[in-house]
Amino acid sequence: MKKGYLANGLFGLGDRLVNELVAKEVRATIPGVDLYVPQENMAINDKSAYADSLAIAEADINALKESDFLVAIIDGVEIDAGVAAEIGAFSMLNRPIFALYSDTRLQGRDNTKKINALVEDGTENQFMYRNLFVVGLIKQNGMIVDSIEQLGKALKNAKL
Repeated sequence: MKKGYLANGLFGLGDRLVNELVAKEVRATIPGVDLYVPQENMAINDKSAYADSLAIAEADINALKESDFLVAIIDGVEIDAGVAAEIGAFSMLNRPIFALYSDTRLQGRDNTKKINALVEDGTENQFMYRNLFVVGLIKQNGMIVDSIEQLGKALKNAKL
């Protein structure tokens, strides 16, 4: 049985809903997968209870070590700090990382008006920046896709 890890923020409603959608896609694409979704681990993420930083780190690191692949959501103004740390830790295992980056500002990259505006005035940046170190860690053993559907196809093509 394959094991996977889903990395994303989990505190806001939007993140929790995205995690549910992505987890559903991963589980449908890889039948029988044992997918670790931190928000489902109530031992460390029941916010009415208490788990200290060491308990959280231990639970998540153990799940990362046991995983055959990582799915990381890299949306947001910046990549979530926890997600970046999970990508960094998992990259050391040399196992595949599938990142979902669904920002609509990825569209129009071939629009010369947008490109010229950026060249003329750096404050007219209509594109998003992702930390290149983190992007490089993903690309070493994986890929970045821009939709949940593409994520499903990438997982299927990887034959996990």
